[in-house]
Amino acid sequence: MIDFSLSEEQQMLQEMARDFSAKEIRPVAEHHDQTGKYPHEVLGKAHELGLLNTHIPAKYEGLGLGVLEGCLIAEETAWGCTGIGTAMEANTLAQCPLIVADDEDINKRFLTPMVHEMKLCAYAVTEPGAGSDVQGIKTTARKVGDDYVINGQKMWITNGSVADWYFVLAYTDADARHKGMTGFVVPADTPGITVGRKEINLGQRASDTRGITFEEVVVPAKNRLGLEGQGWRLAMAAFDHSRPLVASAAVGLARAAMDHATEYATVRKTFGRPIARHQAVSFKIADMAKDIEAARLLVRLSAWKIDQGMRNTREAAMAKCFAADTAVKAAMDAVQIFGGNGYSTEYPVEKLLRDSKIYQIYEGTCEIQRLIIAKEIFERAGR
Repeated sequence: MIDFSLSEEQQMLQEMARDFSAKEIRPVAEHHDQTGKYPHEVLGKAHELGLLNTHIPAKYEGLGLGVLEGCLIAEETAWGCTGIGTAMEANTLAQCPLIVADDEDINKRFLTPMVHEMKLCAYAVTEPGAGSDVQGIKTTARKVGDDYVINGQKMWITNGSVADWYFVLAYTDADARHKGMTGFVVPADTPGITVGRKEINLGQRASDTRGITFEEVVVPAKNRLGLEGQGWRLAMAAFDHSRPLVASAAVGLARAAMDHATEYATVRKTFGRPIARHQAVSFKIADMAKDIEAARLLVRLSAWKIDQGMRNTREAAMAKCFAADTAVKAAMDAVQIFGGNGYSTEYPVEKLLRDSKIYQIYEGTCEIQRLIIAKEIFERAGR
């Protein structure tokens, strides 16, 4: 039996997130976009409501909700503002390697406090010369007694200056390629860490994106996640949890674009009638509706599979790729429907277009997602 309905608890969570987005996020979205100010106040309110860190397991005092529940929240917050939504969801990506590794000591020290206090973290993997090609990182961690000494530079790190700790991927054995990578949990106040300037990006400007430099940063061995050489597996496993969330946020943006376009099309008139009556316009909105629905179904399938303990790598890549493309197209078509007004900052859709593009880039570009999908089809099927 297939049942596409949400449980009563899931519906309540969705409604709470929708209400929070309408009352707390959307009213301040323009301010944070224009100023680039980090939305501390909004995140604080979200933490109080239990909309942050929902996936931290119950044994570490968290809610222990699934990826599907996280997707319900992500779509609603992104509908309000994807910049603020990204700031809210950045914790997820950094926390996932810890949840997958399930080191009780580390998780009690770093995850449990996040349940009780408004703390932030960051996934520090990307480097200036190694974005989608994670094996190209240069950061190293050499063993010195009971410690590791980390040297390297990370780039495009979301929550870079506001994080309380970082998940850092570094080579402990560069000759072993990806099997020589190791993950560490590094407190942000550790000596030797330098946080770079805030990047002024095309969109999602409320998000705090910076470079992070590690110079002779000493990290105790007890902060190593798993064994040496397991970092690649942990870093990649995080994406199976986080990509459905990112895809769901893209759906939220596309939904916002459709809402604005539909409302505008019913009040804007040309040739004596609302432009919604013109097929050229109504077909664009029809395409938005079908693509949003298809993207949402892919999101929920990918989330459901991992929540059931099944491998979801292919479905997560499909959801991330399709939803990202859907968000960009929906935002582009919304601008077109608004015409000249759509190009103006006086109207909301130009922001949506700027915000949408990053979905085709971060957490693996759409090209990388297609590589993953193709690999799943050919290599894992033995073809």
